[in-house]
Amino acid sequence: MSKKTNNSKYTEDWIPVKSIQNGLILLDSNYYVTGIKVEPKNIFILDFQTQNNIIFNLRNFYNIIDYEFWLIVADRPVDINLYLSQLQLQYNDAPNQMIRKIISEDIAKAEIFSSTQVNAVDTEYYILFRDRKIEVLQKRVHTLISSLAGIGLISRQVSDEDMKFLLQNFLNGGVKNDYGTVMSNV
Repeated sequence: MSKKTNNSKYTEDWIPVKSIQNGLILLDSNYYVTGIKVEPKNIFILDFQTQNNIIFNLRNFYNIIDYEFWLIVADRPVDINLYLSQLQLQYNDAPNQMIRKIISEDIAKAEIFSSTQVNAVDTEYYILFRDRKIEVLQKRVHTLISSLAGIGLISRQVSDEDMKFLLQNFLNGGVKNDYGTVMSNV
């Protein structure tokens, strides 16, 4: 049996992805990959007993998954200027001086990020899995979303944009490339 080699110089030719649509990646092997995106929750601001309950429930949650899955943590860049604009609108609409003071402190912190050229990111959490049958994947998605809701975590099925982001993040080490049209004077 001879092994087919790919001599292409383009990364896209090495990736076994046929298409991305409806929150699913179709692979060359006719497997579909999908999953859920879990909203982050800072459990360390909760009381000790609540923290322990969430951790215990998460342990039970992972034990119900009886198929191969990938737990992915990815950082997505955040536009601080958009956040600052939203804070300014909230400041202008604040009903009292105490709320304005709190929002003002948040504005000052956000301005530090924008002035120091620190890359602000949102950390995103994904659970991905694969199967050849879309019905199996949909059932898994619904089961995971329901189970996480029982723990108090919000999740949803991944979108096409999420899948493209994850592929780009994986292939480019988290660096986003925004290439425009290349034109030549030929």
